[in-house]
Amino acid sequence: MLDNTLFSKLKKSSILLVVTSLILYFIFAYYTTRTEYYKIVALYAALFFLFYKLVDFNKTNLKLLTYTAVIFRIVFIFSIPNLSQDFYRFIWDGRMIFEGFNPYLYTPDSFITQGKYPVAQAQELYNGMGELSSSHYTNYPPINQLCFTIAALFFSHSILGSILSMRLIIIAADIGTLYFGKKLLERLKLPSNRIFWYILNPFIIIELTGNLHFEGVMIFFLIWSLYLLYSGKWKWAAVIFACSISVKLIPLMLLPLFFKFFKTTKTSQISYRKLIVFYAIIGITILLLFLPFFSMEFVNNYSKTVGLWFGNFEFNASIYYLLRAIGYSITGYNEIAIIGKILPIISVFIIFGFSLFKQNNTLSKLITSMLLVFTCYLFLSTTVHPWYIATLVLFSVFTNYKFPLVWSFVIILSYLAYSNTSNTENLWIIGLEYLIVFSVFIWEVALKKTASFPAVSQRHQ
Repeated sequence: MLDNTLFSKLKKSSILLVVTSLILYFIFAYYTTRTEYYKIVALYAALFFLFYKLVDFNKTNLKLLTYTAVIFRIVFIFSIPNLSQDFYRFIWDGRMIFEGFNPYLYTPDSFITQGKYPVAQAQELYNGMGELSSSHYTNYPPINQLCFTIAALFFSHSILGSILSMRLIIIAADIGTLYFGKKLLERLKLPSNRIFWYILNPFIIIELTGNLHFEGVMIFFLIWSLYLLYSGKWKWAAVIFACSISVKLIPLMLLPLFFKFFKTTKTSQISYRKLIVFYAIIGITILLLFLPFFSMEFVNNYSKTVGLWFGNFEFNASIYYLLRAIGYSITGYNEIAIIGKILPIISVFIIFGFSLFKQNNTLSKLITSMLLVFTCYLFLSTTVHPWYIATLVLFSVFTNYKFPLVWSFVIILSYLAYSNTSNTENLWIIGLEYLIVFSVFIWEVALKKTASFPAVSQRHQ
């Protein structure tokens, strides 16, 4: 009787949590703009609290959590992204391909300033994407462009229709991440309900489904690849890993971490043959995916555009902002051109340090290194848009580190920049964000004595 009463209370509590969350997501999706900073923070904080309670109350009711994750995403289905304008460029690129243009060879400015309109609703898309996007060549890899093109195929004259198409792709990718993430957790003998700390996280739902960031598709391919790797299907894992890179370039930095992962069957020594074949398959797959767009002009434009992220753009940075302040005090100028070249070099040294000196010979250890390497990269970056940390949240599910979850909560503070017409950041707020993140990071990584990954038997190759 007591058990039934307790179950009834938990069930009622869960229904209340779900319904309340649905109402708040609806308000967030349809009645909130990114200039309403305090409203955004209040809604987000409430959703995070409800998310924590919902997952905590239903650790064994994975079916309920699965249905809830899908329903929360469906709330956004007909909404216009309200925290990002990147989707206008996505639609532009997709329609460019649909009309027979190579999107890597032209900037939107090159058409509109001459009074040319190569795609439907060109002026509206141009105005929506903003000056920063319209003046630069696209930096989105080929599978990402494929997603944009699918939207143009079905809705070549409707912005809302294009949004709907892309949103369905991202929702499908999240369902795939749930499927492979849960299976991988089970294989690693970890609680399968951990995947819902990613799937039901308001940050993930709002930034990926709500704001149409394709990190969700990249993450789907990444977790699928890791699952194949664990299952011994390492050649197929290489192909899928290349697909992840072809959505977003970020997984490229993780490739050196595989250096000690592959072993020979008899001696358990590093299998350089497997390693070389693994890298070769990834390289060839990426080249084949880029091949339809290839030209020397493409190489020049793409490399310049990617380079801009290190030497020109700055947003929500941590260590870089401290170095920038020091540079101002010494020279009186913003030294991003110099600092932006030095920080990536430090990141490279960190990556190769983890590759050469860490024993990344099991999947748990490999994922832990991926988490820490990518964290260091973001700490050293000049630009950290909120959706960048989605990958960290996914990796944290497979480790005992919680700082990515904390970061996914406080990252909302960075949106204060959009509460004013000049989009100026409040460095005190950014400082508060990183004070919290660095405090938890240092506690967990340097001070806490618990292991970062469980000691379980691993299978690969």
